[in-house]
Amino acid sequence: MKTIWDISPPVDELAAVFPGDTTYSQRLHFSLGLDCPVNVSAITLSPHTGAHADAPLHYSSQGEAIGALDLHPYLGPCRVIQCLDAGPLVQIQHIAHALENLPPRVLIQTSRRASQVWGSFTALAGETIAFLATKNVVLMGIDTPSVDPATSQTLASHQQLLRHQMWVLENLVLDDVPPGDYELIALPLKLVKADASPVRAILRSL
Repeated sequence: MKTIWDISPPVDELAAVFPGDTTYSQRLHFSLGLDCPVNVSAITLSPHTGAHADAPLHYSSQGEAIGALDLHPYLGPCRVIQCLDAGPLVQIQHIAHALENLPPRVLIQTSRRASQVWGSFTALAGETIAFLATKNVVLMGIDTPSVDPATSQTLASHQQLLRHQMWVLENLVLDDVPPGDYELIALPLKLVKADASPVRAILRSL
């Protein structure tokens, strides 16, 4: 049996979202009882809740919705790179120690304990994304709410993803994952009009 690491945070009413975004809520639509054989819930949430995949539509009015994207980038060999205490942005030098024979998916651990709270967190420098594109990386992942700083209005790193046709996973939990190579499985839902989708992201030993 291959070892599995669940790298998704819990999704419930406590799940943090961007300030002003839709918070998670749930209510019973059908309730199990004498007249009903099942419980069926209605849920409301932002598609950026928990571990999620952004679609190009999130940062480009001409971008594709998440349900239209190729699934191959979300499934396959990946590398977890640890760069703790990198400061506000992960620069190329922070990951230089882990670039040999790089697989096409890269997940960045920036802190010892992942936090989904918007505020002060480590993001990715646009130059780092552009550099990894030259290494044939097709997907980036990070253990913070965004690849851009919380206060960014230009979303420079998201724009680099768009320019290089790279996909992204945000809000991952990499606390207990040793640095190294794994199989990533993090498929988004086929939401045909949505700008993102929650994912149940896992890693499996190779």
